Amino acid sequence: MSRTPFCIALGLTLCALPLVCNAYWLDVCVSIGLYALLALSLNVILGQAGIFHMGHAAFFAVGAYVTAILNTVQQWPIFWTMPLAGAAAALFALIVARPIIHLRGDYLLIVTIGIVEIVRIALINDVFGLTGGANGIFGISRPQFLGYRIVRSVQFYYLVWGMAGVSLLLFYGLWHSRFGRALNYIKEDDIAAEGCGVNVTRYKLAAFVLGAFWAGMAGTLYAAKMTTIAPESFNFMESVIIFAVVILSGGSQLGVLISAFLFIGLPEVLREFSNARMLIFGLAMMIMMIWRPQGLLPPRPRRYPLAGESGSPASPDAPGPCARKNRESGGVAAAGRPA
Repeated sequence: MSRTPFCIALGLTLCALPLVCNAYWLDVCVSIGLYALLALSLNVILGQAGIFHMGHAAFFAVGAYVTAILNTVQQWPIFWTMPLAGAAAALFALIVARPIIHLRGDYLLIVTIGIVEIVRIALINDVFGLTGGANGIFGISRPQFLGYRIVRSVQFYYLVWGMAGVSLLLFYGLWHSRFGRALNYIKEDDIAAEGCGVNVTRYKLAAFVLGAFWAGMAGTLYAAKMTTIAPESFNFMESVIIFAVVILSGGSQLGVLISAFLFIGLPEVLREFSNARMLIFGLAMMIMMIWRPQGLLPPRPRRYPLAGESGSPASPDAPGPCARKNRESGGVAAAGRPA
């Protein structure tokens, strides 16, 4: 069944939400949008490449602090800081991921947990006298677009969800690209992918850098929305929530949006049941894991037409990565190039 009608309905619902929500629920929806952005960026690393990474809040923190420092110290406009915040987070990801990228599974997971704690402690210790220590950074200005100052919750709502929509389109294209197929091969079996000519280390690093870049830009939006940031806003539990959103989603972009609404919105809906809301939420998660362990909306399996199917010639991708490489190189897979 096509998911297009559902995507259109979801988009229309998101556009119309500010018409029926009060200020409190608009703020909740902005938070959901920020977590959706972070989860989409982590989905490149975890959902598409299958790399167990639970330190994503570290990249989020780097982006937010770069924006805060450039805005409060150098008086840079918020939107001007966004690409630099993403670049700083990407550079940090490249530095920390290069020595550990060969690790797999639980070992890599434990190391990434250490990364987010190192960043948090470094921020508390006021690195180079710029991060403000435990008090954080105050007085971050609001963003301006074409001379129009973004202040109200409804304005931030459309800004955050607009970026989420752009991210969906870009990551959808990435999933269907040569790069996305390489990540998919690595997720299924990185040893087989390497044997078929995929440079596993290079593509894993690229996934880390791309996911960190997007998380850094999400940090810019967070800093602009809150106008104040502190190290405790980027603790380990934030990484756990982002990780859980991606796991529950099943690894698809659309599933990430639905999972973000459930993870961030459902506890707010149950807030009136303050004594039992976490119990209800935990029970719902347990039922979900038993009923649908593959996630809410996993990506559809890739399908390649076979030779002669429907009277048409085979697609270049049809025989699979190894067979295609054998055709291109006369029997030997070309090293370093994914199918």
